[in-house]
Amino acid sequence: MPTNDTYVGRILQVLADDPARTVLTWQHGSLTAGAFTTAVRTAAGVLHRHSGDRAPVVAILTTTNSPATLLLRYAANLIGATAVHLHTTNAVDPEDRLTSDAELALLAETGATVLAVDAEHLAAARELTAHLAQPPILAALGDLGPGVLDLSAGADTDPPEVPIPPDRAAVISCTSGTTGRPKGIAVDFRTRNGFITAGLQMAWRAVYLATLPMSHSSGATADDSLASGGSVVLHQGFDAGEVLRAVAEHRITRLLISPPQLYRLMDHPEAASADLSSISMLCYTGAPASPARLAEAVERFGDVLIQIYGTSEAGAIGMLTPAEHRDPDLRATVGRVLAGEVRIRDPHDHRDLPTGEAGEICVRSPFAMREYLGDPELTARTVRDGWVHTGDLGRLDERGYIHLSGRLADVVKTNGIKIHPTTVEHALTAHPGVLQAAAFGVPDADLVEQLHAAVVLRDGAAAATVPALREHLAAALSPQHVPAVIDVHPELPLTATGKPDRARLAADARR
Repeated sequence: MPTNDTYVGRILQVLADDPARTVLTWQHGSLTAGAFTTAVRTAAGVLHRHSGDRAPVVAILTTTNSPATLLLRYAANLIGATAVHLHTTNAVDPEDRLTSDAELALLAETGATVLAVDAEHLAAARELTAHLAQPPILAALGDLGPGVLDLSAGADTDPPEVPIPPDRAAVISCTSGTTGRPKGIAVDFRTRNGFITAGLQMAWRAVYLATLPMSHSSGATADDSLASGGSVVLHQGFDAGEVLRAVAEHRITRLLISPPQLYRLMDHPEAASADLSSISMLCYTGAPASPARLAEAVERFGDVLIQIYGTSEAGAIGMLTPAEHRDPDLRATVGRVLAGEVRIRDPHDHRDLPTGEAGEICVRSPFAMREYLGDPELTARTVRDGWVHTGDLGRLDERGYIHLSGRLADVVKTNGIKIHPTTVEHALTAHPGVLQAAAFGVPDADLVEQLHAAVVLRDGAAAATVPALREHLAAALSPQHVPAVIDVHPELPLTATGKPDRARLAADARR
């Protein structure tokens, strides 16, 4: 079976070693390695046959955590086509959809030649193409009726060997922007190929439970899990009870979740009795985690926790290993540099800052994005001389650990001092009665910024009164760090990456 040197070609070579092995499982079925490979190669062959002399751009509008999402991306990338995820900007919630206007804009900006869909999204796809002057071909992994190219009907359409420039965009995913307009982030083949290096070198077969959207970092985790000779189990979103039961049923070895989901997992009534002995890697990412809650997680799950710090633009930046989670001081960090190089720069004059001094975290990495789609000005502001300016604030200590202190846009200046919300949030969650916390700035009637906080309390936490939390913060930090307002919420709104939505909380507080 000929293949190419893309990450997809390498994965298919691994799958060829044992074609009868089950490699993909979901609610309604499973696929063996042989069937998986046939589906990818057949779809790739049909796409190539209908594309003429140029590589197609394949927009994917499917249920995010479905087999089709993975198979269609592989088929597109196997022939050097760009795969465009058209469903969501959300790296945590597969059900958080792009608007139809945003989908139309993305189709136009990418010049999509094929719109690959499933039955659930066929009507929406027809509506989209009706608004385009040059509509893409509709396609699907099966017979969806007239006007839809069947990518599974490809006798003698094995894809040819094609040269693929390493700097060609392989995958375009969307992330939510501060302006409300989603930003398309393009990652090239060189970067995507590099993602699976770890999987190819694994000495064990990962069994990965995918609950985060396959359109984002969860998709790369699926790639290197398959490259390890392992398999993937798909869940359409995160439910703590279902995750605990799936771990036992499928002998899951690998999870990737957000910190709030980690808290829900360890607080679930079934967590204490669930069989979690198969887990080797419980990775969390997307937001700073509470050191106090991490201490609880270590006691609950053992030496399996791995923190991955990264951004959509820079990829994975830092990692905190399971052994490092045993150190209380290190639980307040996001680990050491995982790949590439990190520098801390003054956000105003952009000079490099010495060890221990806080500034903007800048990254030069093989995992960095290629560009923001259709926005060269924003790309130029974000990537300068090969360095991605993350907008995160932090410092490096003498041992090379990264300490996050928040975002440039989130710093609250009140009473003449700058307060980093993450510092206040970590101090609040260190109180035994607090489950979650968010700190943010709100201008008062005189437009003077005041520090506010929102907390979610543990059940029965009678001692966690607002006055008690004020005393706790004053003792743990300083009186200047005590918010003007502390509100108790049943739950916190979250952003697309699973972080507490400070902007929404601030807007609600201003009403």
